[in-house]
Amino acid sequence: MKAFVTGAGGQLGHDVVNELKKRGHTAIGSSRRLLDITGHDQVMSAVTTFRPDVMIHCAAWTDVDGAEDKKNRDQVYSTNVQGTVNLVRAAEAVDAKMIYISTDYVFGGIGETPWKPDDRNFAPLNYYGKTKLEGEMAVSGALDKFFIVRTSWAFAGNGKNFVRTMVNAGRKYGTVRVVSDQIGTPTYCYDLARLLADMAESDKYGYYHATNEGGYISWYDFACEIYRQMGMDTKVIPVTTEEYGLSKAARPLNSRLDKSKLAEAGFRPLPEWKDALERYLNGEYLKSVNK
Repeated sequence: MKAFVTGAGGQLGHDVVNELKKRGHTAIGSSRRLLDITGHDQVMSAVTTFRPDVMIHCAAWTDVDGAEDKKNRDQVYSTNVQGTVNLVRAAEAVDAKMIYISTDYVFGGIGETPWKPDDRNFAPLNYYGKTKLEGEMAVSGALDKFFIVRTSWAFAGNGKNFVRTMVNAGRKYGTVRVVSDQIGTPTYCYDLARLLADMAESDKYGYYHATNEGGYISWYDFACEIYRQMGMDTKVIPVTTEEYGLSKAARPLNSRLDKSKLAEAGFRPLPEWKDALERYLNGEYLKSVNK
């Protein structure tokens, strides 16, 4: 199998390329430095030359607060929407299946019921969510062989993520305030990459939700477990989203994603999030701080 992976300069795309190669597949990873997905001709040339069997689209503008700045709007749209449209057209040209990584932010975050993969009650609260939803529509509106995989609360690697932010804040301040009314589940990119490779090897197309298992928690719960596993005595103060303030972009309170469709389709669910956090802290995180 030949795979074309966008966003390979990011952690998820990097992990996907490695997982596919580990399985003996031919995988080419494209980063922003190597390919501008907002350029139609560039994308079409790259894809039609390589002629992949599957395209895994991990590239995106993911700075949620930054997407709210008017000066960034054109770039956010061109990356998340036009870039996706270009990749969809290229996939059509070579008859490749596509895996598109999306987000719980396409939903409005109302209530406490977990969102199902085939739910169409879209109501994104911020510009990032709106552009990711438009990306979804571009994929589903043009292709038959597609996977749309929504995830949430991702962490991995050396880049900015909640785990690193909490560890650094705990060491600096000793006391931190963390939101307790936004509910969801963390996702370790290393585990998600394995699932995406499983999907690439299958033809069980459709919409899916994928996070680590282990139940729904708040950001406050996540922070407490981070400090427990790190052996830190940082004091964590729970606050509401309204009390916390600061964010430019509105966040959904209900990020619960129903993942039952994965097992129903025969895919292996991701491990529990506490196990994933432990592996991350003792692996990628430890390596990064010891460099």
